[in-house]
Amino acid sequence: MSAARKTPVVLLHALSLDASMWDAQRRALQAIGHPVLAPHQRGFGSVPLGDEPPSLDVVADDLARTLDGVGAGPVLLAGSSMGAYTAMAFLRRHPGRTAGLALLSARATADSSEARAQRLRFAELVGDEEVRAGLIAGTTPMLAGATTRARRPEVLDRLFADAAKADPAALAWAQRAIADRPDSTETLRAAGMPAVVIAGEEDELVAAEESRHTAALLRRGRLVTLPGTGHLQPLEAPERVTRELLVLLDEIGTPAC
Repeated sequence: MSAARKTPVVLLHALSLDASMWDAQRRALQAIGHPVLAPHQRGFGSVPLGDEPPSLDVVADDLARTLDGVGAGPVLLAGSSMGAYTAMAFLRRHPGRTAGLALLSARATADSSEARAQRLRFAELVGDEEVRAGLIAGTTPMLAGATTRARRPEVLDRLFADAAKADPAALAWAQRAIADRPDSTETLRAAGMPAVVIAGEEDELVAAEESRHTAALLRRGRLVTLPGTGHLQPLEAPERVTRELLVLLDEIGTPAC
């Protein structure tokens, strides 16, 4: 295996899910000899939420400590939705530690005032037992594309199950952290590593023009739009996402033109 193919791969999960959303990619990469790290964000999976104020900087620093603990060098950093926002925070706070970057279903810009207000409203309501079930029922289907909802109901069932078991305090914390994230335009413009932005053709949360804008900021970036998928491509098109990660691994170590 080439040196680039030995690059550790870090997989960062989306909101309301945990690291198991990346199981297909983790298994496929490990089967061909890749070191893969798929951590739970604080508050999800078995990781305690802690008492830090909501901030993706906190999550990025958690990741840095995890990588220090295993002695990892520069990694291929792949994040989906919330995980992509964490990846951008990691780029800003820990330069030189990312050899390749994959951003799935995320925008480079900060939230608009309207989007921020919606996140903060969700954070407020999700702690209310009387409205939580309805809130999850109304928002969870938007995570999957129309094709997935029609043809792969098991994916939607899984999303509902994950949202129902997630700690409401962790959901609220994460939404507040995402709402307060800074604009990452300059961070991405400064990034010189190979990168891919993966978008779902049917994504109802991140518009196509936002994905194009994010990809255009990256000097060595490219945009891949997956047909028949929505916001969570690792679950909706697992083999294609794995393939794009392998392409990115091959690009690591290739000199920029």
